[in-house]
Amino acid sequence: MISEWVSYMMFYLLATVFCAVLTYCMYVHHVHQKYDHIPGPPRDSFLLGHIPTFSRGAKSDNLVQDLFLQWAEKYGPVYRLNSFHYVVIKVHCPEATKTILMSPKYTKDPFVYKRLFNLFGKRFLGNGLVTAMDHDDWYRQRRIMDPAFSSTYLRSLMGTFNEMSERLMDHLEEIADTKTPVIMHDLVNCVTLDVICKAAFGVDLNLFKQTDSPFQKAVEQCLKGMVFYLRDPFFRLFPKNWKTVQQTKDATELLRKTGNKWIQKRKTAIENGEDVPKDILTQILKTAEEENVNNTKDHELMLDNFVTFFIAGQETTANQLSFVLKETLRLYPTAPGTSRWLHEDMVINGLKIPGSCAFSSYVSQRLGKFFKDPLKFDPERFDVNAPKPYYCYYPFALGPRTCLGQVFSQMEAKVVLAKLLQRFEFSLVPGQSFDIKDTGTLRPKSGVICNIKHCS
Repeated sequence: MISEWVSYMMFYLLATVFCAVLTYCMYVHHVHQKYDHIPGPPRDSFLLGHIPTFSRGAKSDNLVQDLFLQWAEKYGPVYRLNSFHYVVIKVHCPEATKTILMSPKYTKDPFVYKRLFNLFGKRFLGNGLVTAMDHDDWYRQRRIMDPAFSSTYLRSLMGTFNEMSERLMDHLEEIADTKTPVIMHDLVNCVTLDVICKAAFGVDLNLFKQTDSPFQKAVEQCLKGMVFYLRDPFFRLFPKNWKTVQQTKDATELLRKTGNKWIQKRKTAIENGEDVPKDILTQILKTAEEENVNNTKDHELMLDNFVTFFIAGQETTANQLSFVLKETLRLYPTAPGTSRWLHEDMVINGLKIPGSCAFSSYVSQRLGKFFKDPLKFDPERFDVNAPKPYYCYYPFALGPRTCLGQVFSQMEAKVVLAKLLQRFEFSLVPGQSFDIKDTGTLRPKSGVICNIKHCS
């Protein structure tokens, strides 16, 4: 009796599983029929779509953005990519870019940005400025943050930019005397993180002396883990990856705990009437008080933006300097793209497009139809008398969701760059590649190893 009962249970269980799998496969087939009028590369498999290609790219030195560029050149300004039942439409059409990115009614794609709420189960970017889906929620946060990132307020922090930049100059003076090659990307990362900590939170890390900073390592680990988390849905399932998963979770927790400590310390100092630095955090807390933003949810949002600021801010400035400003960001945009959700079907380049659209600044800014000799480094493209790129150049995104830290990043980069060029001469150590490494943001793979000497 028991054996017969178990047999029946197993039969019904297997039948249920079979029906569920069959139903899901039929749904995936329906999705394929809905989107297959849009050109695109062949799927690796019926169910996985292009996931195997992305997984191989994440584990190798191949840059997936270069693959997107090849597909754009082959399949045109609109093509599709599949992942299970999800389809994303890659768009490199200036008119569509203008229509969608410049309008607040097209929200960020929840499939991508909701996943960044957590990183392997630990709250990461949460519902901060980068990931907020609801426009009203985003606008409320942006209204609190904007005064602290205005060009007028940031100019008052120029002393901090200069002070932190001088530390880099002092360090390079020593290196130039020893005639030792140096990895410039590492040094610029140090100075940008020092600037952010001091200008934004009044904290002096001094990474040129503290060479083994847990905070800096945590930022690096989160970026590394984010790539695997977003591009390989099976990454956490394999035992060989569990160490990386745990290291990423620990790094995420360290960033949020550090943010909580710094913010609470500043709030307490303000409540006690103590003198506090006139930095970005003080300005944000002042605006938040005026807006009556002080509950637990708002505190978590502040931590979300704390993590966002460090993850995005350090890389944007460092990579501009490592590779130089507008033309650098054309060839090497730090954050290579963004995506939006279309709430209704839209016709783009003669094709009916439903669902999610992804915009790659990396691809658009390297297409020959938008930029002559696109792989040539030519700063004259951005001369004041040169024609302006028409919605095909957007390293800081476009429209209302443009990067909050754009002015901060560019101001910092100009200060550091001016000092570097006034005092030193640089020559690349032979044998380096110009390849790019994808660590969640794009950075030079070789690190830009240079010989440095004093200007004569």
